[in-house]
Amino acid sequence: MENVKRVDLIFGEYTQEKYKILEETMKKSNEQIITEMINSGLKGRGGAGFLTGMKWKFTAQEKEPTKYVVCNADEGEPGTFKDREILTKVPRKVFSGMAICGKAIGAKIGFMYLRGEYSYLVPDLMAELDIYHEHAKRFNLDFTIELRMGSGAYICGEESALFESIEGKRGEPRNKPPYPTVSGVFGKPTVINNVETFVNAVMIMKYGAEEFKKIGTTDSRGSKVFSISGDTPKAGIYELELGMTVAQFVEEFGDGDTKAVQVGGASGFCVPRKKFKDTIIGFEGVPTGGSMMIFNSSRSMYNVLHNYLDFFEEESCGQCTPCRVGCQQLLKGIQAVKKGEKPSSYLNQLLKLSENMKITAKCGLGQSVANSFSSIVDNFKEEMIY
Repeated sequence: MENVKRVDLIFGEYTQEKYKILEETMKKSNEQIITEMINSGLKGRGGAGFLTGMKWKFTAQEKEPTKYVVCNADEGEPGTFKDREILTKVPRKVFSGMAICGKAIGAKIGFMYLRGEYSYLVPDLMAELDIYHEHAKRFNLDFTIELRMGSGAYICGEESALFESIEGKRGEPRNKPPYPTVSGVFGKPTVINNVETFVNAVMIMKYGAEEFKKIGTTDSRGSKVFSISGDTPKAGIYELELGMTVAQFVEEFGDGDTKAVQVGGASGFCVPRKKFKDTIIGFEGVPTGGSMMIFNSSRSMYNVLHNYLDFFEEESCGQCTPCRVGCQQLLKGIQAVKKGEKPSSYLNQLLKLSENMKITAKCGLGQSVANSFSSIVDNFKEEMIY
């Protein structure tokens, strides 16, 4: 079996001179930057996978003079801790990526929305921001970056709820459309990208789109930083080329008895052993924001699903009925089946409920519950039954 390919694009030091790549990029036109981003095929690393260059292009085309750049560093997905590592080791790349985006779309202010539990990172980030602003002033870049702190709400990882939080309001998702490229934070056109996405933008500016496309696959360009946890002798953070199969991943990181891999955290998909060889980790298979949780045969998948539903029920903002009530009913339902209070056939009704949540819930939280629920129930039904 072909080995998993490790990459050193995100964490590798790109220059000894502070903000040199940013300074060189400022010599390019806005159109050149956006064209290079589109040609690279970079998709957002938060998990949704929208083409980054197109998001920048749509925002740049808006006639509104005031625009914003937002970095989503509210890393709240269970099992994900790679953005924390990026912000610790290469914050300069993140700030450079935000500034490059700011120039490309015509924005003068950027916000980094930082997870509340990462408050210990603030002193170092503020020190790096001082260095950034000093260099930006030196080469006449009119783009300032401010930190905004989250308060521990999972829902604020959803982009529009994040905007509400930045504005000082309760973190609740907005109706869409309008989309952020038209009306984002403070009602202005906004680009919001993940921490890792901004770092990739810097690497594309350094090496060029064609060089970037040599890594990964046609549908999943570049590398990905993975947070690997669970039943593995190699827990930690690794940068790997996209496009590997789950079988290749398990061969490298499993403990020899892996029965399932949860790709993408609680809101992602559970891949069982029988599907390892046929499942690609990438946008043509199962996309992931970075979380890879490995479970061996000693683990109860009922307990895993129960924990996920506990989490979703707790973190639902309660704004829409499908999510607020649906999460409660799914949790009560699997408990009833496990206790023998409901027949095993009741799981089929719960699966229908989860699919209804996918199409009726207001935001990604309620819509994604079906991912883990259906993939675990379908593949491990025998563990759900009394």
